[in-house]
Amino acid sequence: MLQHDEPVHLVVGTGESHSVTMFLEESFGYANLDCIDYIKTDPRYFRSAEVTHLQADASKAKEILGWEPKVSFRELVRIMVDSDMEALGLIPPGEGKKILEEKFGDWHRLNMALSKNPSENHYEL
Repeated sequence: MLQHDEPVHLVVGTGESHSVTMFLEESFGYANLDCIDYIKTDPRYFRSAEVTHLQADASKAKEILGWEPKVSFRELVRIMVDSDMEALGLIPPGEGKKILEEKFGDWHRLNMALSKNPSENHYEL
């Protein structure tokens, strides 16, 4: 995208549509938990003019760049849950890590050495 010869507006997305409820069910289920035990809904936070359906159309990105999504919704949820569990010091189920390894090899690894002095922090890809 950044190497394209001229600026162009593109949508990047899977073309799939999923509700927040579906995301919660998938993510909690992957962690072997029931989201009903952890989630509370408060009607005060509902929007009066809620958009009922959103779905990305990445056909222009495919046409211009040959881009297509490499991970499905289900795979993305597993990657996210594994990452969050690791960040909390928990042992994740591990499917997300396997998906990253299979589909992306080494490029996704971010090794960080953090210091108390932000100017000394560095990142290696």
